[in-house]
Amino acid sequence: MARTVITFGTFDVFHVGHLRVIERAAALGDRLVVGVSADALNVAKKGRAPVFSQAERLAIVAALKPVSEVFVEESLEQKREYIERYAADVLVMGDDWAGRFDEFADICEVVYLPRTPAISTTALIEKISGA
Repeated sequence: MARTVITFGTFDVFHVGHLRVIERAAALGDRLVVGVSADALNVAKKGRAPVFSQAERLAIVAALKPVSEVFVEESLEQKREYIERYAADVLVMGDDWAGRFDEFADICEVVYLPRTPAISTTALIEKISGA
């Protein structure tokens, strides 16, 4: 039986750290479903609009070979609903969220992956803008 993995992210200013987490998440199953944060969710979460629009970020992530399906993540509070909707066997999150999603262990395996060192979208945006 196919093993479905689900992960979430903003995936703004797409960089190698994003690619690595998607590759590592995909390696944990047969099918990878990715929730891309809605523009409004990103503003609520990070206090700024993404550089790339929701539609652009969805297109970029959907074009990646390891990704089977993408959807818009409207709310952090809907994780359980998304896991159930896509019948995910594994939830993958970055280790900066360690422990935050352990409550879903009743319906799927929860895995926290280490982030790629020294790479962050915020740092890239600051570097590009000369901040």
